[in-house]
Amino acid sequence: MSDPDQSLFEPLTLPCGVTLKNRISKSAMSDSLGDGTGHPTAAQIRLYERWAEGGAGLSIIGEVQTDPGFAEKPGNLVLNQHSDLARFRDLARRGTANGMHLWPQLGHAGAMAYPPISSPKGPSALDLPGLTASAMTADEIAALPAQFAHTAKLAQTVGFTGVQVHAAHGFLLSQFLSPLFNHRKDGYGGSIENRMRLLLEVIEAVRTALGPDMPIAVKLNATDQLEGGLDQEDALAVAAALDATGIDLLDISGGTYFPGAKSASDSGGKGPYFLDFAKRARQVTRKPLMATGGFKTLAQASDAVSSGTVDVVGLARALALEPGLPALWQQRKTPEPAFPRFHNPPEGGVTAWFTMCLTAIGEDRPAPDPAKLDEAIAEYESRDRTRTDTWRGTFG
Repeated sequence: MSDPDQSLFEPLTLPCGVTLKNRISKSAMSDSLGDGTGHPTAAQIRLYERWAEGGAGLSIIGEVQTDPGFAEKPGNLVLNQHSDLARFRDLARRGTANGMHLWPQLGHAGAMAYPPISSPKGPSALDLPGLTASAMTADEIAALPAQFAHTAKLAQTVGFTGVQVHAAHGFLLSQFLSPLFNHRKDGYGGSIENRMRLLLEVIEAVRTALGPDMPIAVKLNATDQLEGGLDQEDALAVAAALDATGIDLLDISGGTYFPGAKSASDSGGKGPYFLDFAKRARQVTRKPLMATGGFKTLAQASDAVSSGTVDVVGLARALALEPGLPALWQQRKTPEPAFPRFHNPPEGGVTAWFTMCLTAIGEDRPAPDPAKLDEAIAEYESRDRTRTDTWRGTFG
């Protein structure tokens, strides 16, 4: 009789022919560890090296920007023609130790771009409490696929082993998919077929740039978790369309970083969030599936893979608490990391605390004290202010 726990440690060969050594991925998180000029810091490089040492088969770098004008945070990386590629080569080299794949998540925050360093633009103009954006022109939209493809090609050049196209969590490509953000009347708005057009064009351009042998993943919302946003039926239509593209892995997540909205990771649920949608997606696509969100225990992760619901599990906050969790699970140790409990945290406070955990891992020091949430938030905000100044000085 097969051991369901061992299903996590079986290799997975992707459609492009590349093999992941196991079924555990460190999901994309915005680690905010870039130096403010769009380049990796020593702590960020060490962070990904520690995840590689910890036994994951894949790690995805959150929010690597194609354009510094639309960044999610001043700690994001920017990989374009102005980047110092030697610093990215070092990140790629050390982050692929121990057989781990390291893929940058190609991002563009669009209407959710960080206002102190951006002029937010999305599919349509928005004027809402906490969120103001102008509409992208037809020419600006037309330029996007080549922009994503250029960054993907640079990723390949410096030694990253794949890329992920970010079409979730309310950032630009997710905004085009969502009727809440997308009110366009041209070929990029209206029906879901039109709203997914830009995503499909980006994927085609990225695949052409990379050739047939390098993995491409897409991160897709199962639902925006917002009234009037992308719903599961439209998300299934996107999943079905992606089956005809050259992608290698569909990473299912959900939620939107909309002002005042809870992210999926702050929802307080006890189990994985998107497995029911993954089961439905299995019916419309043959692409390997990954689910991200809510995996906290070995049993949850093992069951998701051994049952055939998904091919890969994405761990985020669990690996912020214990970067060596995959190896510990393989040794039958630490089935459940000790997740802290916070009482009435401010909006964004829990995310700030976990982000400072990532900093601590990259600096080889203990995690911040959960009882001192205010201190972690203050340090996080102070660093953002400093890097905002650096970003403005670098990019204008």
